[in-house]
Formats: sequence, structure tokens, C-alpha cells
Amino acid sequence: MGFSELLHTIGGMGKFQILQTALMMFPALLIGCHNFLQNFTAITPEHHCRPANWTNGSHALGGVGDGDLLRVFIPLDEDRKPERCLRFSEPHWQILSLNDTSSLSLDTEVCLDGWVYDQSVASSIVSEWDLVCKHKSLKSIAQSIYMMGQLVGATVFGIFSDRCGRKTALRSGILLMMAAGTSAAFSPNFLAYCVLRFLSGMAMTGIIITSLCLTMEWTPTQRRTLVNIYTMYMITLGQVVLTGLAYLIRPWRWLQGTLSVAYVIILLYSWGLPESACWLITHNKLDKAVKNLQAVATLNGRKEQGRKLTPEVVRLHMQEDTAAIKETPFLLDLFRTPGLRRTTCCIALGWFSAGFSFFGLGLDVQKFGFNIYWTQLLFTVVDFPMKLLTGLSMGYFGRRITAISLQLAAGCVILVTSFLPQDLNTFKMILCLFGKGSLAGCFSCLYLYTMELFPTEVRQTGMSAGIFSTRLGSLLSSLVYILGNHSPVLQPVMFGLVPILAATAGSFLIETNNQPLPNTIQETEKRVKMARDKQRNVSENTTKKGLASLLPEKTKVKCTV
Repeated sequence: MGFSELLHTIGGMGKFQILQTALMMFPALLIGCHNFLQNFTAITPEHHCRPANWTNGSHALGGVGDGDLLRVFIPLDEDRKPERCLRFSEPHWQILSLNDTSSLSLDTEVCLDGWVYDQSVASSIVSEWDLVCKHKSLKSIAQSIYMMGQLVGATVFGIFSDRCGRKTALRSGILLMMAAGTSAAFSPNFLAYCVLRFLSGMAMTGIIITSLCLTMEWTPTQRRTLVNIYTMYMITLGQVVLTGLAYLIRPWRWLQGTLSVAYVIILLYSWGLPESACWLITHNKLDKAVKNLQAVATLNGRKEQGRKLTPEVVRLHMQEDTAAIKETPFLLDLFRTPGLRRTTCCIALGWFSAGFSFFGLGLDVQKFGFNIYWTQLLFTVVDFPMKLLTGLSMGYFGRRITAISLQLAAGCVILVTSFLPQDLNTFKMILCLFGKGSLAGCFSCLYLYTMELFPTEVRQTGMSAGIFSTRLGSLLSSLVYILGNHSPVLQPVMFGLVPILAATAGSFLIETNNQPLPNTIQETEKRVKMARDKQRNVSENTTKKGLASLLPEKTKVKCTV
């Protein structure tokens, strides 16, 4: 009898599990907001150089789109719009009397007096700290720093959660997010903003991995897929909420502060959540585990069954599991055995590819040239049907086939966009929508798949390794955008090839559909060995059948005398 049977004894998917799942949806919603927050806080508005000797009161010369008068100070680009990074060295009034200025060769210079921005667009860190022209790469660097914080947070909070408990790690992440996120809204300069965003990234990763793990460890095996789908839908819904809030709250500081202060709601009700009994049992804290199990049993209407649970009963049923568990899991434990080593490497590559290509497609929707709010909404809504199909596929075809198929589909459509000309921008966006939706579905699969692949004693560490990999991928995707300024074709090629490579690695993983959560590394190793032996037997049988078909059939000769 393992922990799954204990959950069944105290009510399975009872009132407590439903309530806890509902409460854990709110962190997922806020995480969806923060992941794509910089799409709105770092909007790049239309801008041009500030003309020489121009003051804020000289609106006749400085506003974007002031027409002919602006042409005296600012040259026009190929689209007949004011150049963003150049101005004339001196005013050229003769331009006003000329219809065609293409033959003129006039001296220009960089923007020595700053820039003038379109004030009808929401304020952003770009317009406040002049992250344009030669400084435009700082916008991508700010996003990379945030992703780096997530990368560090995946490791720190994963180990912290496995050692100190899910509930303690969750509250710590919430407090850090409230402090760093709210402080970022009052950043006096770009450097302070980047430091605080780094801390926000750490906190956000800690919140998602601990809240999801806490929820899954209280959820029966048969309901984990459904709970995972709800969580992924809430992350997508968070992106929809972000679009609406960004439309209503245009100043970036107010938007940043609003989404950070909202975490106080989670902090208030997190104090009433019980620690994971699964974690308590595997760390030999049986008295506390029994109290939590009895409290849950009472809430689920199984008070009598809860009274029968004692530390001795739990120890008897979980004796083999608890004896094999180390008290202080470490990252190197993921490479302790051959089966766990292969699982870690393959699933980490899957997480890396999902983060690399998903955020590569979704973090710069302004490049398509359409309304930023509608474009963000489209890139969010597409996740809903894809996640629904992913949930159905995981139930019917299993986790392994679903993950491989989604990665292959995303990689192929993204590669196609690298061969499309610029005048097919709409079709290119449609393909990117499908690719981003496939990767969103892949995330849904990976969150559940990872939980089921790793045993309890290193489950949070394994989850952290996956989150670490996806944050590393998202970090590198921001750097690819910087390189893409010099080679635009590099972006779709890189974002397409990596998921295909991950799909190949995913073929070496085992299937976990309808299997109970493993508790020990030894149990996981047995499952990997059984899957490998089964695959070897299938291969041998196929080979024998193939050879038999090549041999000539023996003809029976009937002899008559």
C-alpha cells in the first residue's frame, strides 16, 4: 500500500482536494500575467530624434506626425516615416518647397538631444529610459535578466522545497515576489529595475513549482491530468487578464505594481493550507503527516477512516519507501542511477525546447506590426484549444506520444516561416500562432509528465531541473533576438530546429499514463528497466518476424505409394 492508497482511504478527490485545487489556480493566473508583462511595460512607441534647440513647449516641431514641418529637421525612411535614430545636422527649410527629396544628399547625425515619443501610446520603460536605437538591445537584456532570475529560482526553490517543505517554500516565494515586484514599480533607473526583475523572476518560479507540486501530491492518480489541465488553463487565462489590465492601466509603473500587490491574497490563504503529507512521510515526519491526513479525511467526510490512521499504520504501509529515501536530496541525485539519468537528460531537453521556442514566439508580438493588444490576445486565445486537445491526447495516447507530436508540429511550422517573404506577414503570424499553441500544449504535458516521471524524494528537484531548463531556453531566446538584428533568418531556424531535436530525445522516455506516483529512486529505476526490456522484446520479435518473412516457405510433399 502506497501513498495513492492512503489518499483513497481519506476520500480521494474529496472536498479538500477540490478546494485546494481552486485556491492554487490564483497563483497560476498571476504567473501567466507576469510571464508576458514586459510585452506591455516595454512597448516601443513611435519616436524620432528631438530636433536641435527644441523644448517641450515647442509642440509645433516635436510631436510625432507633425507632417511637413517635421521634415525640415528629421529625414524620412523608406516608408516615408521620420527616421528613428537620425536627424539633420541643421534645419533644411528648402525641403518644404520640394516634392521629391530623394536626390538630395544632406548631412545627418545621431540623436544628440534625445527622442520624442508618441504620447498616445502607453508609457513604458523604453520611453522612460530611452531604450531605443543603439540602446534598443537593453530591452531584450532586461527580459533576459528576468529569465535568468527564473533560472536561478528554479534551482534554489527546488532544493529549498525538497528540504524544508512545499508550504514554507511557497510562502517564501510569495513574500519575495511582493517585495521585489512592488519595488520594481518604483525603480529610479534601469539598473535598479533589472535587479528587482531578477528577484521577481526567482520568486515567480518558486511559486509555480511549489504550488503545483503541493497540489499534485494531494491529488489522486486518476485526477492529476484534469487538475493539470485546469492549472494550464489558468496560466493562459492570466495572459488574457494581462491584456485587459494593460489596456485599462496604461502607465507601466501602475501595471507593474498592481500585479505584484495581488500576491497578498495568496499569502493570506496559504497559511491555512496543510503541508504535503507525501513530503512529510518521505522525510519521516509521520506524526505531522498523520495529523494532516486526519484533518483532510474529516473535511472529506471520512472522519472514521482518518481516526484509524496512526504513525505505526503509515510506517507499516510506507516502510519500504521511507527506508530508501535520503533525508537531504540534492541536484546530483537526479543522476544517481542510469534510468534516472536518462530521464533527467531527456525531459530537461524537452523543457529547454519548449521555453526556448515558446517565449521566442510570444515575447515580441509587436514585430508583426498589428495592434499590440489584439495580437497579444490572439497569441493567448490560441492556447485554449491546443491545451484542450493536449489533455484529451494525454488521456487517450499517453504523455510520451503527446509531447513528441507537439514538439514535432511546432518545430516544423516555425521552420516554414523562415522561407516566407515579408509581404506574407499575416500568414507568417498564423503559422507562429499554431506553433505557439503547440508549445503551450507541450508545457501542459511536460508539467504533468515530469511530476509522474520523478519519485517523491527528488520530485521537486526534478521539477526544478525542468523549470531551470525552460528558463535557460527562454533566456537564450532573448539573446537570439539580439543576434536576429544582424541575421533575421536565424530566429525561425533556431526556434524550429530545437523542438525537433527535443522530440527525438523524448522517444527515450517511458510512458506514465494511469501509473501511480513513484516514491523512491529504486521504484523509478525498476519502471525504466521494465520499459527497456519490453521495448527490447518487441524489437527482437519484430526482427524475427522480418527474417522469417525473407526465408522461403517449406513445401510439404505428400507421398503416396
